[in-house]
Order: sequence, then C-alpha cells, then structure tokens
Amino acid sequence: MGEAPAFLFDDLQNGYENELDLVCSGKETTIVVGKTKYVIGGYDDSALSLGVKVFDNSIGKWVYPKVLGTKPTVSSDHWALPLCEDRILVIKNGSTAGDSIWFLEVDTPIVRQQSKVLGSKVVAWSKGVKGYAGKPIIISGPSGVGKGTLIAKLMKEFPSMFGFSVSHTTRAPRVKETDGVHYHFTNHSVMEQEIKDGKFLEFASVHGNLYGTSIEAVEVVADAGKRCILDIDVQGARSVRASSLDAIFIFICPPSFEELEKRLRSRGSETEEQIQKRLRNAKGELDQARLPGLFDHILVNDDLETCYKSLKNLLGLHDFADNTYESVPKKFGLPLVHSVSKVGSEIYINSGAADLQNAKNSFVLDVSSRKGGAPGRTRGLDLYPICPFGGFADRIEDLS
Repeated sequence: MGEAPAFLFDDLQNGYENELDLVCSGKETTIVVGKTKYVIGGYDDSALSLGVKVFDNSIGKWVYPKVLGTKPTVSSDHWALPLCEDRILVIKNGSTAGDSIWFLEVDTPIVRQQSKVLGSKVVAWSKGVKGYAGKPIIISGPSGVGKGTLIAKLMKEFPSMFGFSVSHTTRAPRVKETDGVHYHFTNHSVMEQEIKDGKFLEFASVHGNLYGTSIEAVEVVADAGKRCILDIDVQGARSVRASSLDAIFIFICPPSFEELEKRLRSRGSETEEQIQKRLRNAKGELDQARLPGLFDHILVNDDLETCYKSLKNLLGLHDFADNTYESVPKKFGLPLVHSVSKVGSEIYINSGAADLQNAKNSFVLDVSSRKGGAPGRTRGLDLYPICPFGGFADRIEDLS
C-alpha cells in the first residue's frame, strides 16, 4: 500500500482548505454539486428516513425529488460531502454496524433515466459496503423440470457459500409455504407501486399473477458474503440479462416434452386447466432458451444426480468442500465522528474516541475502487485505521 502520509488531521485542516470547504455536518446539511443545491436531513416519511430536497433553479423554489433505493434512517447527525459531479457521500454519526456509509446519487445514469421517464427530479440512495460479491446465479426452466430440487441440493451441500434469493409474488400461498421463506407474498397494488418505484430487478406476469425479484433481496444475500441464486422464469431472466447485473445464466430443460408433462401430473397440485397452461408456457420457454445471447449454459435434467454433478462442474464446485469456505467477517460501525476531510479519493475520518494511548481514533475511507450503486449497494469500499504517528494499521475487515 506504500508509505503513510506524514500529516495528521490538524495538518489536513491547515493545508487542504478548499477540500474541507466542501464538507458539512449536522442534522440537516446543504451540499452544492455542480450548480445544484441539495439539502439532506429531517424526516422523509413515516419510516423516519433521511429526507432530501433540491433547489430547482428553473423555478427558483425547493422541490422534493422522487427518491429511489433503500433510504437510510435518520441519525443524531451526519456528515456530507460531494465525491464528484454525480453523487454525495453521507456518513451517519454514531450509527450501528453496517449502517455508516451511504451514497446519494444525483446525476448517475439511473437517475437521469428515471428522471426522463418520470418527468421530475430524481435522486437515489445506495448503501456503501466493503469488498465485492460473487456473481449471482440465474437458474431458469419450465415448471416441473426439477430446478427447485437442484437448487435445494446445492444449498444443502454448500450452505455457507450460496444464498437463495426470495422472490415476491401476488399469488396465494400453497400448503406449507411460509412468507419470507418460499416467497414474499404481497398484494397486487403494493407490488405494482414498488415496481414503479424501481425496487425490482425483474418482474413478470406468470399464470395470471405477478412474480418478481427485488433488488434488496439480491443485495441481502451478497451482504451475508454469499453468492445469490435466483430461481426465475425465462421472461424474468431476459429482464435480468438486460439489466446491469453481472450474473451466470443457466437453463434447465427436460429430456422430452412428454417427460415434463408426466412430472407435472405426478405433482398432483394443479387442475387440468392449470397443467395445460403450464405446458403451453413451457413450449415457449424451451424455444426462447435456445436463442443466442440469453443463457450461458443449458443442462438437461434426465437424471437428477447427473444433472446436479454437471451444475456443480459449471460452478467450479466438483472438488470443493463447503467447510473450507471462509465465512463473512464481522460488520464494522464507525465510532462517533469528530471531523471529516477529503483528499482525492480518500476520506479521512477522525473520531473523538480515544485508544489506550489517548491518541485520536482516525480512519481512511478509500472509495477509488467502488462499483455498483443505486438502487443496490455501492461495493468495493476500503476502510482502515491510521496509527497515531503516521503509519497505517491493518485494514478493517468489513464494512457492510
């Protein structure tokens, strides 16, 4: 990492006045990005999340923009500073582990796109997380093909490596299905509104009901240090392929159409009308799956164990033991922040807390390798402490 700078926070405050002028703190902060003024703070709604308002130069008034992404809850106070022309870094003071670092995007591609669609001002929140996540795995296939069984085997053999993304649906729960485990069961109007709010990675109308994968459902799995598995239909896979999500796409198909019908009937959970509808949908899905550019791999589930072995080989797991997988490190929460300063892509954070030698507790937040962003997480952050006399201590293991 190289030599640590010889200066400490007092030197920063004396030598980088132009940078420091951009930083402000309080329960309500005012930040100028480009020619636009933003105020962050106060209560946004009944959920007590941080509010945002923007000064619209064209009408000379403050307006409340449409806010995308998961909103941070209010704190005693916070620090805010612009990182560049498209986003603002917000550090919540005295927050709990995993809730310290946030980004308010004000002119990123998703903000510009949604602003054009909605015809109004838009901003988007994204929580900052240390490190990167493994590629999500998209597994698709017609009803009755056995993809659920394959995923269950993968989860059982590698419980600490993979996490199953829980989808949303407007259909009624079946016998023994649990809300939040098998699906997030919701009603049609609520899910439609959340789709309009940009909270879903993909969604589709299947068999007369809405199904979808929320962005938060995928991010929660990655936050736990696991690779996310998404069990979605072909229509949903096409939507994900068109999104910014970098994933592996796998399609599971039956050995024959006759075998698929046999498996559907053996379940005994659907009427004849429902079976015929699923078979019609299956024909379309099988045709689409073979189109170039949609799926990376196609596996035939003729024999379950053989297909499962092929799936593990695709994921590089043929010689892998789950007990060798490194668990996710503990989350880290910043202590009470006393001052913040910015030099290049590094944010210097000084806490009023003292260590055993009564020295200042100082940290560096490096955002130079950040990836992702709203409406999901901003990953790739690095946070590490500075020793009192100019040396860097070991980097903090996790910020998520």
